[in-house]
Amino acid sequence: MALGFAGEVVAKPNVVIGYYPSWKKQYMSSVDFTKYTHINLSFGIPTASGTFTYEGDWFEPQVVTEMHSKGVKVLLSVGGWTGSNLFSTILKNPSARTTLINSMANHVRDFSLDGIDIDWEYPGRLGNNCNVVDAANDTPNFLKFLQDLRAQFDSTFGTRQKLINLAVRVQPFDINGSPATDVSAFAKVVDYANLMQYDINGGWNPQTGPNAPFNYENGKGMQVSFVSAIDAWTGAGWPANQLTAGIGFYGRSTIASVDMTKDPNNQYQNQTSTVPLGDSEDGAWWDSCAGSGGYSGVWQWKNLRSQGVLTSPTTAAAPWVRKFDPISQTPWLFNPTTKQFISYDDPQSIKVKVDYAASKGLAGAMIWSVNQDSASGELMAAVQAWPGNGGGSTTTTSAPPVTSTTKPATSSAPGSTTAPGTTTAPATTSAPATTSTSGGGPVAGGPCSSQGAYQCADNTGKNANYFICNNNVWLQQACGSGTACFQSGANIVCNWPSA
Repeated sequence: MALGFAGEVVAKPNVVIGYYPSWKKQYMSSVDFTKYTHINLSFGIPTASGTFTYEGDWFEPQVVTEMHSKGVKVLLSVGGWTGSNLFSTILKNPSARTTLINSMANHVRDFSLDGIDIDWEYPGRLGNNCNVVDAANDTPNFLKFLQDLRAQFDSTFGTRQKLINLAVRVQPFDINGSPATDVSAFAKVVDYANLMQYDINGGWNPQTGPNAPFNYENGKGMQVSFVSAIDAWTGAGWPANQLTAGIGFYGRSTIASVDMTKDPNNQYQNQTSTVPLGDSEDGAWWDSCAGSGGYSGVWQWKNLRSQGVLTSPTTAAAPWVRKFDPISQTPWLFNPTTKQFISYDDPQSIKVKVDYAASKGLAGAMIWSVNQDSASGELMAAVQAWPGNGGGSTTTTSAPPVTSTTKPATSSAPGSTTAPGTTTAPATTSAPATTSTSGGGPVAGGPCSSQGAYQCADNTGKNANYFICNNNVWLQQACGSGTACFQSGANIVCNWPSA
């Protein structure tokens, strides 16, 4: 241990889990993997039969050998934003689920892995428009699958010799449109749940806002945060020492429709539907499920620094202007010339999160992704400054408890910068939903014909319920607690109810 700022005791976090995207292998030579305890190779993509494919299997043995030589455990992450479409159907099919369990065990054995990470986005909730969703049964089926996977791992490799980790959203798994209130049974067979506490606001919103707020601001942006995610999972019975705090080493950019410097203390200002080109690694994408495409607008930390947007971790290069929001505890950048807005995390904001996570007894941190830090490791240094003995403190106050959760309708897993958010689908939240609506709208389970279509339950501006057309059936969801659904052409917006 050593003394850190203000004399606090600092120790390395027990766990630092980093995602290693196979499509970014060429950028891995500069990563100091000794700073990590676990590496998740991503992603294995399930097939309908229960097998899965991993495009990085050709270099997997080399990476496993290298990581093990550094004392780092290696897992394969199965799923992801574009790889979660078949989990629901696989887990309902006895043959396919058995094949998936065996495929995972065989892959762990054949490649000398330390376990499997499952990134299902999301049980009981629509992520990518191609996903199959069973609102009532996905979460119970997932629990039974994980119990059987644990039994298979223990019988094959020895009791608790192999890890089963999960990437999870900012609230527990959904059952019939609401977050589960008790997830303690999951924690008994899972080692760590990695919170995806980012991609909360972005180009899918009508206003600019923080990508990964520490606290949310009442009535502004999506009403979830780093703090509320920890509260939600521990409140549902997940042990804090089996949680890792999700930290994105990247930011997202949008185009404001106003000059944000005229209201410089407000990071929530109107934005256009155009997401700009991000950093030098960004490029055009196309989502065949959503039927839309564009740029991700992602700026990795290393490129904010190397491309001259930031001349130091806290200094912007002209014409960029840097601000630090006191409630979300995150920095943001604005370019008055292009009206480009960027929300991201830096060493200052990461310290706030690390201190808080340590004070709440979390096991450590999860990083998306390992290739995005600067060459000197500026962000990882902030993660590594983990207050010891529960001595971390934060000068900010916790966000109020919430009952809603959010994830951009076309964000990647977990925090991926390769399948960006779209401006044509809303970021949605969950709250208790009924099974029928008033005003002649869709009915849950009723037929629909336009895959991925969104429709409010009615046009009163007071009803939280809305529907998504998923596999020719209306899937009912709901806006966050205290908000209502508003139709905007073919899209919807969750906002405060009409007076």
